[in-house]
Amino acid sequence: MGKIQVKVRTGFGEIIVEGTSAEEILGLLGSMSSEFMGEVSGLVSAKTASPLKTQLEGIIELTTEGPIITTRQKLTHYEAIGLTLYTSEEKSNTATQIARLLASGGIKSMVPARLNEMTKRGMVFKPNPSRPKFRLTSQGERWIEEKVLTKLQGVKE
Repeated sequence: MGKIQVKVRTGFGEIIVEGTSAEEILGLLGSMSSEFMGEVSGLVSAKTASPLKTQLEGIIELTTEGPIITTRQKLTHYEAIGLTLYTSEEKSNTATQIARLLASGGIKSMVPARLNEMTKRGMVFKPNPSRPKFRLTSQGERWIEEKVLTKLQGVKE
């Protein structure tokens, strides 16, 4: 009998488990404790967090209250809100907190109105409609990574 391979997608990447039987794979998966997964996740996060911080240097300052925009480049309100969400914990935040963070960076915006428009454009959504938190969609994340950050980094260098 040949080998069986199972790919498990996690928040930090893929784990590939290989064995000669279904029982062997189940045994291997069962032997991976939550502590092991947490430790692997922590190590991977620590290694990948620095490039993001370096990538955002001069654009966003990550503070205990949340991300504050520090770039002096012209940003649209949509870009500022998107950047704030992109760098927020879990890529989500409330309109009130986003407005507070933008104000800390010297940007005044009608955040609820802009979030409503961004929702219609497919850039943000509310994961739980009964909660006030907004989150970037995958389209919104791509827009920030490919357009906004690229534009800001090109000017920064």
